[in-house]
Parts: sequence; structure tokens; C-alpha cells
Amino acid sequence: MHGNPLLAEARIDRFVADQIVPAVYRGRVPLDLTAWSAPGEPVPFRDAVGQEFEPVAPGLAWGAPWSTTWFHVTGQVPDGWSGDGTAVELVIDLGFSRMNPGFQAEGLVWRPDGTTIKGVSPMNQAVPWTGDARIDVFVEAAGNPNIASNFGFVPTPYGELATAGSEPQYVLQCVDVALRDVAVWELLQDLTALIGLMKALPADSTRRASIRFGLEDLLDTVDPDDVAGSAAAARKSLRPLLDAPASASAHHAYAVGHAHIDSAWLWPVRETVRKCARTFSNVIALMDADPDFVFACSSAQQYAWMKEFYPELFARIREKVAAGQFVPVGGMWVESDTNMPGGEAMARQMVAGKRFFLDEFGVETQDVWLPDSFGYSGALPQIVRSAGSRWFLSQKLSWNDTDRMPHHTFTWEGIDGSRVLTHFPPVDTYNSDLSAVELLHTERNFAEKGVAGSSIVPFGWGDGGGGPTREMVASARRFASLEGAPTVELGSPNTFFARVEAELAQPPVWTGEMYLEFHRGTYTSQARTKQGNRRTEHLLREAELWASTAAVQQGTAYPYDELERIWRTALLHQFHDILPGSSIGWVHRQAEETYAAIGAELEGLIAAAAADVVGVGDVPVLLNAAPHTRSGVDALGAGPVEASDGDAVVLVRGEDGTVRVHNGLIDVHLTAGGQIDSLRDLLADREVIPAGALANLLQLHRDAPAQWDAWDIDKEYRRVGTDLLDADSREVVSETADAVVVRTTRSFGSSRLVQDITVRRGSAAVEIVTEVDWHERQKLLKLAFPLDVLADRSAAETQFGHVYRPTHTNTSWDAARFEICAHRWVHVGETGYGVAIANDSTYGHDITRRPGGSGTTVRLSLLRAPLFPDPEADQGHHRLTTVLHPGAAIADAVQDGYRTNLAERVVLGARTAEPLVTVSNPAVVVESVKLAEDRSGDVVVRLYESLGGKARATLVPGFPVSGARAVDLLERDVDAPGVEVTDQAVELALRPFQLVTLRLPRT
Repeated sequence: MHGNPLLAEARIDRFVADQIVPAVYRGRVPLDLTAWSAPGEPVPFRDAVGQEFEPVAPGLAWGAPWSTTWFHVTGQVPDGWSGDGTAVELVIDLGFSRMNPGFQAEGLVWRPDGTTIKGVSPMNQAVPWTGDARIDVFVEAAGNPNIASNFGFVPTPYGELATAGSEPQYVLQCVDVALRDVAVWELLQDLTALIGLMKALPADSTRRASIRFGLEDLLDTVDPDDVAGSAAAARKSLRPLLDAPASASAHHAYAVGHAHIDSAWLWPVRETVRKCARTFSNVIALMDADPDFVFACSSAQQYAWMKEFYPELFARIREKVAAGQFVPVGGMWVESDTNMPGGEAMARQMVAGKRFFLDEFGVETQDVWLPDSFGYSGALPQIVRSAGSRWFLSQKLSWNDTDRMPHHTFTWEGIDGSRVLTHFPPVDTYNSDLSAVELLHTERNFAEKGVAGSSIVPFGWGDGGGGPTREMVASARRFASLEGAPTVELGSPNTFFARVEAELAQPPVWTGEMYLEFHRGTYTSQARTKQGNRRTEHLLREAELWASTAAVQQGTAYPYDELERIWRTALLHQFHDILPGSSIGWVHRQAEETYAAIGAELEGLIAAAAADVVGVGDVPVLLNAAPHTRSGVDALGAGPVEASDGDAVVLVRGEDGTVRVHNGLIDVHLTAGGQIDSLRDLLADREVIPAGALANLLQLHRDAPAQWDAWDIDKEYRRVGTDLLDADSREVVSETADAVVVRTTRSFGSSRLVQDITVRRGSAAVEIVTEVDWHERQKLLKLAFPLDVLADRSAAETQFGHVYRPTHTNTSWDAARFEICAHRWVHVGETGYGVAIANDSTYGHDITRRPGGSGTTVRLSLLRAPLFPDPEADQGHHRLTTVLHPGAAIADAVQDGYRTNLAERVVLGARTAEPLVTVSNPAVVVESVKLAEDRSGDVVVRLYESLGGKARATLVPGFPVSGARAVDLLERDVDAPGVEVTDQAVELALRPFQLVTLRLPRT
């Protein structure tokens, strides 16, 4: 008779812990150690090994935050440590905690010749030793502080070198040579699989009982005094349990080796480079040991780092790519955020990533791999297809705080109708350990039961935790076909997608954006990083346009190398923990410094190209990089500066401190506090501000989310807020017939804010520039515009188009979308009338219905002040521009967005310049003009339909061409619906939001 099940399971656990685990190593011998600590930033291997090392021993306190200590390890494999059934290993414990692997100390083991062997980390401490009896290695140990231990989200000093301190973080535990008993280790893997399955099955499961009975019998088979001698018999006794096959209907899991390594997060970019080297060394060692093991790795940037800093390791990666074991996935430069990058930047993520993989490995990736990005733009399917890819993988929407995504394998349809096959691994993690608990969750959770039967399980410790382990691979072997569990196959995600594509004839369809109901604060945190991204995107547009114009019209050399390097830098900083503002202060400080540097470089490139375009002279010339006519100058051209048309701007001062400004198009009334209590659209004869409401209203909310400070805005923030009504001063700083500028200064908390409101001749828009010296903590600053427009939905710009979202909360999905992302503009409208609000660097918005049918309120999220992971987030100076345009259609919003982000650039020259291309229909927007990636000198033009309707247009080159061709994002010929090439022109008939890339060879 078997006893109490719970007691039996406890007895089994204790037996494994007390008898089996200690017997894995037959012997261990400490090795000799000396050490040298780098005085500052990490140094290359060749520099480190030439330093003077001092004797040390286990018990050494080491690892000041962000420091590097090099250990020289020497010794001898003991005599007799050889023979069948054993393996010699180094066991290195730098002072690890088994909690939070990837967020603490890590090490990389080097041979004396400068080649890497393997990384060491909390869950991956063993280094197989197949060399001579003489041991001689170096361990590069990173003293990275365990910021993840602060996932209580309290402020940490470790995010900046200046505040991290110098106290050692770790105590060296051991550096030993050890003899592993392979049979005992294999027995341990058998037991781990079976015990895990037993506990994951229902308590009344017959299979659970049979496993428990078999394991209880095992206790009698293993001799505690001779575990090694009885291990073979013990394994044999388990064969009936391990050989029982899975059911024919069992879910099938494609186990894909994976190591999600954030390109920066709770560590600086420089540490990511080392994390990649450690992890990639690990997985190559696993590949050498097991030819069936496959590892999927995204982010061309990380491969590029290996090529630059670890060329020997990169050469081994190249070999494993060729062998099909090291699988490039994703096709992007980094696993970027997808909410905030502009359209051209998202296209370049694909161009840069896929080109790198093609150039370096001859591999064209077919998927986009974004397991951790914070929601997915509805424009992505078209961008993916335009790059020649057809699959998409993510996992992050399993984090939704309100609604459950209804599918795991489905077709995702974008805003233009493009479709990609998409998979969300139902394991609900991208760091699986292939445990029975996770495998059974995969099967139970899978939404497409009955029509599909397989999924991907990405397994491995991420972020420097070492990636997949041999124990995980052993688990995959045991779960290949095991009764009570899904079947498991080691394989590539490409195999999964290809099979599903063939087997699932009619997958369900999800249309539009995939909004993450979580991490809504990432649209706002670290405003300077976001502003740097937005500014860089537009400077790159200008630099490419004017460099192309100079090359075509004046024969100037095109700065290919400089632009490629700057683009790659910009793309890196769109990584999903940099641009969203969720990294430590070190990362964002460096990002701001980098944006300043590349901004200056781009300004230099623009100035040089502009000088070539307009020549030397003293005539003011306007360079119009916008895709629409501006100040009398054609889109994409350079022409004379023209004076603004329209009535003069008139200022009327009120005795009560209010002012009124009108220009024949709008009549604006400002309160003494600087708010807008009346805005009349004179052409429409319509008041835009609801009675009794105030627009341009600054509102300060308490912002203390329950968790994930920099990431989250909780909807409860709306319960507590203050309207910033009072002003310290208000003055008219400019009063001319062309423009009136009214300045308001106010203080609140520990901060000071200066706001300039400008009305210009000939413009129906109100320009608002807000400068803030921000020193609040856990506060959210909103800028509100109540509008007398009853809109049931809002439009917000996204890549190559816009997306509509309800302003109501009829469903839980609507209610959960209480903070939304927009690019350069939002628009609300009712039949026949609308209002647009543009910005120069703001992404977070909320748009709600006003009570009683009194209209709609649009609010921009200007600034936050989270405490974790950067306690100094957003502190300091900010300058933000907002443009309020009454009576605007979406076409006006599109133009406002470009104009707000592309300031008028006037240079002195001797001549004007015709545009390289003209487009007959303003609905068709030219997003970029550049020279071809292959450096042939061909001109490449990317354009899209911007209004959400079918559009016809004619594109005419402004230079002689030898035909024109539709191409994909990688500039390869494709068939493009609606594109017809005629002699010296291209006729376009585009569907809503259709993206087209054209190649124009020069004659």
C-alpha cells in the first residue's frame, strides 16, 4: 500500500535534494586564483591579461557596481579523472543568487589565446573541460548590480555610475574543477521531468498516481550510500514511466532555444554587448554537444556587435548559421518599440536588419520577432509584407490587464488590408524552462484547439542569464513523447510557421492595432529621449532629401557611410526599453548625448548638401522638406521666401487682464491665467471651446502606479488632479502685423513653466510652445483641450497612415484604452467639421467624450516623473510644441504634423531648386527621397496614401530617368498593385494607406 500522496511527493522531493543532487559530482578540487580589477570601464581581453594579478581565494568580496574583475584560474585535472561515464568540468560560482538570473553578476571564460569558451551565470555555472590536464583560463566577471531585486519598484541608486557607490556586491564562492557523474546527472533529469509532470497534473489524475507510485518504488532502487553505482538500475526502473507515449491528440510544442537580451534596460548598452557574447558562447557550446539543438536569435545589431568586438565568436556563429542551428529571426535591427517610431524608421528597421542577415549569412528572414514590445501598430503588417516577410511572433499581449487576446495563431490584418500569419506562444513566456508546468499550460491555454495543434515554446534564460541550458535540452528530450504532456520537438520557428501556413487553411483574423493593455506610461516617460528620436527622424529625412538633390542636380557625392551609421544608431535607440523610457538613467543620459551628437552631424550634412543645392550667394532660400507646398515653395523643393498672405494679426487687451487675438481666420480669447476660453473659427462662424470650459489647460495628476513605475499609468490617476489656473505673470512679448506672441509664466510645486501662445498672419492654427523646468515626483502633467465637437472616434497618426479609436467606453476593450499613442497629430470630428492637434515630440494622449453631448476633450501627456528604474526621470528642462487647428480635416492634420516637425529652413544661396519628384495629389505623401542602398545612384522614393481612401496621382521625376520600377523596402523589383509606369512618369491608383516604394534609375 502506498501512503498519503502529499507525504509521498514530499519524500520524493527530499530524496532527490538530499541524495541525487549531491551525487552529481563525484569530486571537486579548488583551483588557484589571482585577480585584477579594471579601474573603470571594461577593457578588451588583450589589455586585461597583461595586467598584474594578485592572489585571491573564495570568500573574496568583489564587484563594485558596474565594475569588472578578471580572474586568472590555473590548476590541474586530478589523476584518474577520466573514463566512461564521467565528464570533467569547471564549476564557477561568482556569488550568484538563483533569483533573477540575468540581473546580477555574470562571467565569460576565456582561453589564454583570446577565444571564448562559455559564459557563467546563476543557472549555468558549469564549463565543460575538454582540454589538457593543465587548466589555464581567465574569467571576465561583471559586477552588475542586481537592480531586478528592486522589482518592488523603489528608487535605486544603481542606475548611474555617479550614485552606484563602490561597495562590493558579491562574495566569490568557488572556482573548482569537478568530475560529473553522467549517469547520475541523467537520472536527475529523468526525475526532474517526471516529478514536474506529476505535480502539474490534476490531483486525481491516474497518470499522476502512476508516476508517484513509480517514483516511490525508485526510492528502494537507489542506494543512498552508492548513488553512482545504483544510478543505472534506477534509470532502468523509470523506463516504463518515461516510455509511455503521449496521446495522439496531444498538443505539439516546437521548443526553440531563445535568450531575450534587451539591448539596454537595467544596464547600459556597453553591457549588452558583453551579455550577448556570454550567451552566444553558451549556445554554441550546446550546439557542439547536440546537433539537434536550435537557437533563434533576433536583432541584427547584436550580431553586428559580435562582428565588431568578438570576431572569433562571430566566425563560429556564422558556421552555426550555415549549419541551421543558429537561426537569425526577426529581420529588424533591434526588437524595437512599434508604437512610436515613424513610418520611415520602421521601414529602415526591416531594411537594416534584413540586409545585414543577407550580407553576412545569405539568409533572408521571413518573420518579425517581437516577443516583448509594448503593443503593435496596425501599420506593421504592411511594413512586414513590404520587406518581403510574411510571419509575425509576439508574446507580450499575454500581459494584458483587462482583456484576453482571443487567438494564438491567426491572421493579422493591418490598416491597409495587408495580412501576416501571426503567432502568440500560449506558453505565455519567452523565457520558458521547458518544465512540465509550462508545457501543460501551453496545451490548456491554446486558443485554437480543434483547428490547430502546435505552438512555439521559446526556452532559455534571457538578459544575460545564459540562454538555454543542457538541463532544458534534456527536458525537451524526455518530453518528446510522454504520456500526460504535450509532445516536444527541438526545432526552428521557421519550421513551425511553414507547417502552420500549410495546415491552417483559414486562420481567424484580427484587424488593426494590437494594443497592449499595460505599460501605457511608456508613451510619455523620458520625454527628452522621445524628443531626440522624433528630431532625429526628421533630420534624417532632410539629410537624405537634400543630399539626394545635391547628388542628382549638382553631382555631389552622397554620404552613404555617414547616413548608414547614423540610421543604425537611431534604430538602436528605438529599442523597446530605450525609446519607451523604461531604462536606467545611464541609458537615457547616454541616449540624450548620442542624439545631440548625431543631430549636430546631421545638421552638418544638411548644411553641406544645401550649400551644393542653392550655391553661394546672399539670397534667402527656403528649403521645403515637407511633402506639401509651404510658404509658396513646392514640396521637396527650394525656392524664394514669400511673405504670408491674409489679414494682419490684431491684439486687443482687456481691462481684466485678458487678451483677444484675431487674424481674420480665428479669434482667440485668453484668460489672465493663459487659458483659451474662446476660440472662434471665423470662416465657419463657429465657437470651438464649449461654454464654461478652458482649453490649453494644464492639469497635474498624482501618478503612482501599483507597479512598473516608468512603464505604467494606472487609470486611477484621474481621481486626483489639479488644474493649474493661476499665472505668475502674463505679457505680450511680440506684437506685429505678422504674429502676436503672448507669454504666460506659472509656478507649481517645485517647477516653473513658461508658455508662449502665437497667432500668425494667414494661419488658422494656434501655436503653443511650453517650456518646463520640471522637478516634480510621481506626477503626470497633461495639457487639455475641451472641444465643442461631438466625436464618436478619434484619429491618430501612425506609421504610413492613421488609426481610429472610439472615444466611448462601451466595451472593456474600449475602457482599457484610456491612454493612447499618436505620432505627429490627432484629429476629432463630427460630420462636416473637425479639429486637429499636432505636436513635435508628444506621444501619449487621452481622448474622451464630454458629458451631455458637449463635445470631446483631447489631452496630451506632456511629462511624467516615475521613480523606478530612474529616480531622476524627466527632471530638468523640456520644450514642447503643440498646434491647435480648428476647422481642420484629416488632410490638414497630416500637413500640420509635417510642418510642426520640419521647421522652416532658410539658407542664403544663389539659386532655387526644383523638387526631385512631384506628386499631383496631396493625399499621396512622399515619406522619403534617398539614393539606392546598392549605391548605384538610383533615386528611391517612398510614398503612401495618407487619408484612408482610394487615391489617384501622377508622380513626375524632376530629372531624366530610364524608366521606373516598383520595389520592396529592400529595393528589389516587385509587382505593386495600382502602380503603372509610363514614359517619364508613374501613374498611381492606391488603396487606403497603401505604401509604395519606387526606384528611379538616372540616365
